[in-house]
Amino acid sequence: MKNWKLPLSLLASVCAVALVVGVAVGSARTDSKSAAFKAAWIYVGPHNDGGWSQAHDKGRLYVQKALGSKVETTFKENVPEGPQTCQVIESLVRDGNKIIFATSFGFQNCMVSEAKDHSDVKFEQATGTARSSNLAEYFGAGEDSIYLSGMAAGAATKKGVIGYIVPFAIPEVIRHANAFALGAQAMHPGAKVRLIWTNDWVNPGKEKKAAQSLVAAGVDVLGQNVDTPAAGQYAESKGIPWVGYDSDARRFAPKQWLTAAIYNWGPYYLRKTKAAMNGTWKSNFYYGTIKDGFTGLASYGPKVSAKTKRAIAKKKAALGPVRDELARERRDR
Repeated sequence: MKNWKLPLSLLASVCAVALVVGVAVGSARTDSKSAAFKAAWIYVGPHNDGGWSQAHDKGRLYVQKALGSKVETTFKENVPEGPQTCQVIESLVRDGNKIIFATSFGFQNCMVSEAKDHSDVKFEQATGTARSSNLAEYFGAGEDSIYLSGMAAGAATKKGVIGYIVPFAIPEVIRHANAFALGAQAMHPGAKVRLIWTNDWVNPGKEKKAAQSLVAAGVDVLGQNVDTPAAGQYAESKGIPWVGYDSDARRFAPKQWLTAAIYNWGPYYLRKTKAAMNGTWKSNFYYGTIKDGFTGLASYGPKVSAKTKRAIAKKKAALGPVRDELARERRDR
């Protein structure tokens, strides 16, 4: 991966921990009927993780509610990224699922190989890069909403030092870290963002330890690009303002919650499931935006001032400069 020049000084600390590969796989079905069209989702974490996977499961439930008995939805949770992903996909195909949504970057290799083996099944990969006649890619401009959430963090910091907990050093995450830092600096010029890498998408223990380390190093606001609210729960206990990610997790830190960048997966899932059902499905690379309602901000917490809300609303209406700078970054990948 090419090293990019960051728009401000991002001080990185690596959390040296061994990756623990989970093996627990769970599933759930709703409105099961033999004649129903079968659609499946694969999650890297628990379906109720309070973050990324829960947001996708909310989208699955959106599909189920909209289509009722016409569809049978299934999910597999805590699926490791790697060869076991292929085994999970094979089991879903054997069960008769005709569209499969994989919701983590590390599922992509198996989605590519399984799509080649099962031309009669439609495959949808979130956050990936590969496409084929029966494999589509989808994501959204999370960087826009993350920039806005970074503004809330920048307004909240007094020291000008913010902690940000990140999973893997892939383009998606680096882009998000850049956006968060740019947003923070827009509200607090010269602010610095210290990073700790967990090398895990979802690991509450690592996320809490990262939060503890950042607070010990002197940050006075926390943000994240990982999946669970563990850092937020720690922030609540220490009186540290917190910016979440993926879902509205205010209930985990009601006093310290600022906001979060969120994704509205439901409408996309419904549109593509209906297309698979009626024979109009096509491969695509979809990149949703704030304007089409795919990305957005969660509710504000009590520490976000009216002045900060106005500044965020103004920037939300004019995101061109952010897009231009981040577009240059994507061209340099």
